[in-house]
Amino acid sequence: MTMTEAAKAAPEAAVEHKPLRIILNPDRDKRVKAGHLWIFSNEIKEVLSDHPPVPGDLGVIVTAAGVSLGLAFYNPNSLIGGRVLTRDPKEIIDEGFFRRRLAEAIAYRERALPGETSYRLCYGESDGLPGLVVDRYGHYLVLQVMSAGIERRMPWIQAALEELLKPKGIYLKNDHKVRALEGLPLECRTLMGSVPERVPITENGLRFAAPLGEGQKTGHYFDQRENRAFLRPYFEGRSVLDLYCYTGGFAIAAAKGGAKSVLALDSSGPAVQLARENAKFNGVDGIVSADEGDAEVVLESFARGQQPFKPDMIILDPPSLVPAKKHLPQALRLYTKLNAQAMRALPKAGLLATATCSHHVSREDFVLMLRNAQAKAERPMRFVTLRGQATDHPILLAMPETEYLHFALLEMI
Repeated sequence: MTMTEAAKAAPEAAVEHKPLRIILNPDRDKRVKAGHLWIFSNEIKEVLSDHPPVPGDLGVIVTAAGVSLGLAFYNPNSLIGGRVLTRDPKEIIDEGFFRRRLAEAIAYRERALPGETSYRLCYGESDGLPGLVVDRYGHYLVLQVMSAGIERRMPWIQAALEELLKPKGIYLKNDHKVRALEGLPLECRTLMGSVPERVPITENGLRFAAPLGEGQKTGHYFDQRENRAFLRPYFEGRSVLDLYCYTGGFAIAAAKGGAKSVLALDSSGPAVQLARENAKFNGVDGIVSADEGDAEVVLESFARGQQPFKPDMIILDPPSLVPAKKHLPQALRLYTKLNAQAMRALPKAGLLATATCSHHVSREDFVLMLRNAQAKAERPMRFVTLRGQATDHPILLAMPETEYLHFALLEMI
């Protein structure tokens, strides 16, 4: 599909009317002026339009004093009432705009990850395309659309991706709960071409089968790529317990890094089976054992010394436990409990690699949680390093929400 054909194929809802005027309340423009890309509904005084606004309409952001701040997608039904697209209120938002933004995103990854063909290609707001996530798996793309503005312009985006990358298949994995907040239906389907259930990829010289359709996220956790590489020297000669192992990324890195033995656990049967297959794929199935298990229950038994396996390195990489900000206190209590149990299970000089992956958990929250866990465990620990998400998930200085992954390596002393 060419760009012109895509424009003609766009549904009626995507036809651009004259932009709305999104008038902000007095003194509620500071965040946007500073570079933040979200406008919350309570920051909007009124919306002026020559037609009834619908989710995804384009609007000019205007201060109470009448100064234009740029263009945004507007959604009257969402707590995020506006998603900033550009600081130039005169910029034309057409098929060429999306092609340029995607081309810039691809160029950034090619600079940051030379020679790689599997990575997060577009990270929403950080790449100037609010609500669009694109992961690349060689010749295949997996998309998540989390804003009404992007949803309405998908024909343009699809055409741009086809022109720039010529993929064999594009899969829509629109099962994220954020879509409901935007008034969008949940759906998973092939958008173009054909997409296999699993795709072979390489990461840090290791090989994995990534489950595109049935997998978590879009199939592979690219955000931990650099942390897995960083840990390689620390695995040498250790007995490793990998909790929430998913498809075995950390476990296989540990085995290849010289670990004596690795026990990988996950509550998902299909994930465990794929971890076993990936271990065999990399020739480390004699070192990696993968089994189903509840991390909280298993950690408690390890902390009590009730397991024959005695790890001197634990990897604790749970899924996001904070679906909304109101759940943060409860989630921090669970994170504290899990980390305290892991600390109790380690011997002197043991290592704990631990992470959180929710933008509701700040770096300060993460560090305080670890301090509380150490106090609860009554075991002395020191930081080896404090890290974050991979470079293909760029963080905007003005937008803390784009930083969601916090990762620490701690040593028992």
